[in-house]
Amino acid sequence: MNNDDIVKKIKELIDKLRPFLMNDGGNLEFVEYKDNIVYVRLMGACEDCPMMDITLKDGIEELIVNEIPEVLEVRNVG
Repeated sequence: MNNDDIVKKIKELIDKLRPFLMNDGGNLEFVEYKDNIVYVRLMGACEDCPMMDITLKDGIEELIVNEIPEVLEVRNVG
């Protein structure tokens, strides 16, 4: 996959995750994909949630890395 295809797939996966986050008053925004790392911004209730790291690593990152092998990590840029 080229970078454009990867970014498109990342955005599709984020769109699938967004309703679950919005149910809890949060949201997720794609920022960029660079050097095999996805940068996102957790917003709303997710921004201050004590479970943010778990949501990011065990939920969002796990899904994206499993679906897109080129992605090594997902980071929140706050």
